Amino acid sequence: MTPLDPLPGPPPKPQDTPRRRDFGHLGTPPEGDFRFVALDVETACGDAGSICQIGLACVLPDNGIRTFSMLVNPGTRFDPFNIRLHGIGPGHVADAPGFPQALALLLPLLRAHPLIQHSNFDRLAIQAACRAHGIEPPALRWSDSVAIARRAWPELKGNGGHGLANLKRILRLQFHHHDAGEDARAAALVVLHAETRLALPFEQLTAARPASRTRAARPAPLANPEGPLAGAVVVFTGTLGLPRDRAAEMAARAGMEVAQGVTERTTHLVVGPDPATALQSTKLRKAEQLRAAGYPIRIIDESVFRALVDPRPE
Repeated sequence: MTPLDPLPGPPPKPQDTPRRRDFGHLGTPPEGDFRFVALDVETACGDAGSICQIGLACVLPDNGIRTFSMLVNPGTRFDPFNIRLHGIGPGHVADAPGFPQALALLLPLLRAHPLIQHSNFDRLAIQAACRAHGIEPPALRWSDSVAIARRAWPELKGNGGHGLANLKRILRLQFHHHDAGEDARAAALVVLHAETRLALPFEQLTAARPASRTRAARPAPLANPEGPLAGAVVVFTGTLGLPRDRAAEMAARAGMEVAQGVTERTTHLVVGPDPATALQSTKLRKAEQLRAAGYPIRIIDESVFRALVDPRPE
């Protein structure tokens, strides 16, 4: 068995097969007593509240999965970047219900079950959409399948990461990425595989773990005021080929200030290669919002960053 073998024991019960990509429908959400429900959303633009599709994957006691997805009219613009990712545009949602109607339809199911999201973005998107429509965000029981995956496969840190794209390869999952129903089903499968990998039930995987004593975060290196990029402010997101500390040192040597979050001062955002990370990154979404508002933020990949801070030919 290799260190990355995800299945040390028998795999979870066979699941439903990926459905045809029709972006969902307005029907009746699944009914029943489920172990947990995975939720995923797609958005129309850089605004986290611009939900245009909601997908659910409801896990039965025997680990079978019932999937459901529906289109939502976000009542706002669609950015070309988002349309390229999920294929949903204004014409698809013209007759779809708005977010308040969609939430009212789904809320009884969501309140009755623990919820899984792959990263924290889906919870933030639901809350943002609620605020945009003057709705009090509902109290729901959220857990993160990224945190569960990190616990089950710690060896993936720095080796592709724990985004859905890399987990799809490692766990041999079959799903249509960037479709809310399919991504929800993938998140549910990640949890089921983690249960098998760790021989722990869902309740223990999602229970709060005692805080461990860790070393204080290493402070960002000071920018070289004489560097060719002095005055620039860079932020990193996603898993890079370089260790993050090394990337920060290279940036600082070139004169760039290294920051943790995207703000109006940010001049460069370096995005890791994982497309799932790109989709789910709140830093990327914030950068796109600021760019749309006229701030000159460059969004670049690692190869462009390396050439920028060290332009010498190899």
